[in-house]
Order: sequence, then structure tokens, then C-alpha cells
Amino acid sequence: MKLAGLKSVENAHDESVWAATWVPATDTRPALLLTGSLDETVKLWRPDELELERTNTGHCLGVVSVAAHPSGVIAASAALDSFVRVFDVDTNATIATLEAPPSEVWQMQFDPKDRLNFGSTYAVCCMLKYETTYKEWKGTTLAVAGGGSASIKLWDTATWKLIASLSIPRPEGPKPSDKANSKKFVLSVAWSPDGRRLACGSMDGTISIFDVARAKFLHHLEGHSMPVRSLVYSPIDARVLFSASDDTHVHMYDAEGKTLVGAMSGHTSWVLSVDASPDGTGIATGSSDKTVRLWDLGMRAAVQTMSNHTDQVWGVSFRPPGGNGVLAGRLASVSDDKSISLYGYS
Repeated sequence: MKLAGLKSVENAHDESVWAATWVPATDTRPALLLTGSLDETVKLWRPDELELERTNTGHCLGVVSVAAHPSGVIAASAALDSFVRVFDVDTNATIATLEAPPSEVWQMQFDPKDRLNFGSTYAVCCMLKYETTYKEWKGTTLAVAGGGSASIKLWDTATWKLIASLSIPRPEGPKPSDKANSKKFVLSVAWSPDGRRLACGSMDGTISIFDVARAKFLHHLEGHSMPVRSLVYSPIDARVLFSASDDTHVHMYDAEGKTLVGAMSGHTSWVLSVDASPDGTGIATGSSDKTVRLWDLGMRAAVQTMSNHTDQVWGVSFRPPGGNGVLAGRLASVSDDKSISLYGYS
């Protein structure tokens, strides 16, 4: 795999762009790039031209995370105002507004297992009012990194009610201090591709693994010495987890065996984001050293460095497979410099 710069959009937002993900393609449209910014807006971009499709408003503080349902029909944005806005991708209609206490809404991700045929469900439900449409959708969950609550919050997509809070255990000892527990500020979250596990990364550098079905904490993964800002599981192996940390390292874990498989270095400052390629052979990272790096997992090393941005790179995201006429892969990156960059690979 080799990246080639395709296009960059300067001033894509009015302020820093902190979040990016791809909304999967549907039968009626291609995949769209979804970005969130400190300018309080969320924007949707067409995949190859990076032409603005739509601007969504609704938050009153900066957007820190965006997530897309695997159906490609709905998406969500989380902001510093402690609200999560869930919306219809094609109409921008608000489906739900989820409220949390201050500092308890950070990164989020929908359960990747699409347990119902959402395309068919949506086609039928389009004839109904929105109030009933989304109540018919059952079986998926939105996981939200809970920040100061030291937990992952789980929201049911059928009712948009909080159904569980997966808490990180307090440190062992006769009198665990509040200060020690406060360092478990949860920044990042990731589902395993089979939907059985959830991982979250904390301010103190630890990664916590949960059994979703049993709502049970399993174990910690150690190795980082600073905040873990981004996590992603391998799309082809539910045991393999990648992490990005302020300690400048990217780690590869056997998340079931509690083993650090590899520690990859190359960035010269905080690693703020990580994503895995759809074929599972590589990962991309974004850093406050202003670069995007492509890593070969066989070599466990960075094989390419892209310097399109002039400030911190907060998000990297590979386009998911699928969609009519898609012949080549795409990677997007977003930055404090307000720009979006798009790269191609085959």
C-alpha cells in the first residue's frame, strides 16, 4: 500500500477540525466524509471531489467526535456542550439528542454489527413519521467514552435510552484516592469487529477491555505512559487492538491475551489518532508533529510520511469498502489548520 495525495481543502471549517469518519455508502449514494470542528458544526463531504454536501448545526460548543452507523443511514456528533446529536444523514433531521453531565462525552462509536437489515427497514419506514421510524430499529448500541465518569456509556438505538455504564474498577488498596481514580478520565473507545468487546483508553495511559454481553470489566492493557487518545481494532482479527498515545508510540496488542505484540515509534510528538485499513494490512496515524504516517504491520514500521498539514492532525479515517463504482481506497485526515486532506491507494 502506498498513499498518494489527491486533494486538500483549506479552511474546510472556520476553526480546528477535531474529528472525521466515513458514513458508509447506501443503495442511493456513495460513502460520505463526516467532519466535526471547534466551530460547532458538522459537515458532510462527497468522497472524491471533497465537495461540501451539507453543513449541520445544533451544538453550542466545539464538536469533539463524530460516528456513523454501519447502515450509513444515521450518524452522531458529540460536543463540548455535553450533548450527542443523532441525525438522519440524508435529511439532517434530528433523531435524538442525548445529554450527559459535563466532561462525560468524548469519542464514540456505533456497534459495528448490523444485526438487522437496516436498508430494508429504512425503505419500509420512510413512509412513516420519524417518531416511529427509529423506534423500529433495534439491536445496536452507541458507545460513548465517558470522560470524568471513568466509564463507557451505552445508549440503545431503539429507544435512545442509556442502558449501561461500564465502569473502570477503582485502584486496589484500602483507601484508593480520588486523585488516582480521576486519572482514569476516558478519552477513547473502540468496538471489536465482532461486537463482543469494547476497549477504552484513559488519561493515565491504560486501556480497559470489557465483555459487552456480560457488561463486565475483563482486564487492563499496559504499556503507554501518557493519554491514549485513539483506539481501533483490526477489521480482520477481533483480538488485535491498536492504540495511539501522547507518549509518541503506537501499540499493537493481543487484547484477549493481554499481550503487547508490538510498539511502533516514528512520530516526534503526541499521536492523536489511529485507524486500520479495511484489509487489515496497515494502519494510519495522525500526530501533533503535523504528519500522517502509514504503517506496514508486517514490518511493524512506518513506511510513508505525509506532510500535507501545517498543524496538529486530530483525525485519520479509512473509507470503508462498498459502494457502486469504488475501485480504489481513500484515507482522509483533518487538522488544527482547519483543512481536510484526501489520499488515495490501491
